[in-house]
Amino acid sequence: MIVVTGAAGFIGSALVGGLNKAGYNDIVLVDDFSKTEKDANLEGKSFLEKVERNYLQDWFRNYADEIDFVLHIGARTDTTEFDVDIFNKLNLNYTKCVWEHCSKHQIPLIYASSAATYGMGELGYDDNHSIVKDLKPLNPYGESKNDFDKWALEQKSTPPFWAGLKFFNVYGPNEYHKARMASVIFHAFHQIKNNGFVNLFQSHKDDYEDGMQLRDFVYVKDVIKVILFLMKNKPESGLYNLGTGKARAFYHLAEATFAALDLKSDIRFIPTPLDIRDKYQYFTEANMTKLRKAGYSEEFYSLENGVGDYVKNYISKDSYL
Repeated sequence: MIVVTGAAGFIGSALVGGLNKAGYNDIVLVDDFSKTEKDANLEGKSFLEKVERNYLQDWFRNYADEIDFVLHIGARTDTTEFDVDIFNKLNLNYTKCVWEHCSKHQIPLIYASSAATYGMGELGYDDNHSIVKDLKPLNPYGESKNDFDKWALEQKSTPPFWAGLKFFNVYGPNEYHKARMASVIFHAFHQIKNNGFVNLFQSHKDDYEDGMQLRDFVYVKDVIKVILFLMKNKPESGLYNLGTGKARAFYHLAEATFAALDLKSDIRFIPTPLDIRDKYQYFTEANMTKLRKAGYSEEFYSLENGVGDYVKNYISKDSYL
């Protein structure tokens, strides 16, 4: 039996679909199922039962011996939320409880960390355990993820295998409910459909042209492949980056979106809002050496191929993964 938390959300529901395709149907879904806007993410998927997020600890006590793996994807991910108590409850302390159950009952665990832990990238983007204590995230979300990573690395009692995945900029099907927190591809698609053009932020640094700010965009299908690889192979426990290892510009992303729609590009620029300008990242790129050394050899979707697949086969058709 596999437990997936955040199962109705973007990555969680895509992961459930990926598990089904890999032959897993004995899945227990954990989430806040009162949010009906996420219901479509789970249509057609096979699973054993749903467990409300707030009752997971009690459920664990009754069924721990039957669990083969826990995939803890659920979290509060809103980077514009500044109520630290919310993140302490849902991200830090909740994940500690999951860890402790997995340690006690020796259940392998994969959990969602985040590239937001790297802050402005002052120390680079290496998933090296030695830098975790010195990282400076830019918001309470990133701080909550880094606080748990630090805590996990200090524990003497651990699951038999564990991995904290530092997701970079994930995009793809099943993010339709995320509204303002959805990927730039999602918003670019709707800007093109509604207005015929895409607005990108101007650069406010002399060494970057407008729209050439760089991010490591990773397609959700690749995220699923990596998680399935880690489940099967259980390499050395620890933190792992999950990006592509290749930074690409927002301008290229917009071009790829127009190309997927067979339209001529019309890309315009607006000032970066003052309230985020001083903390706006101009470059992120995952160092993927550790995952490659662990044996993961699959090629990642290029930005063009990932955006093309997402736009043509999913978002244009309101289709789900």
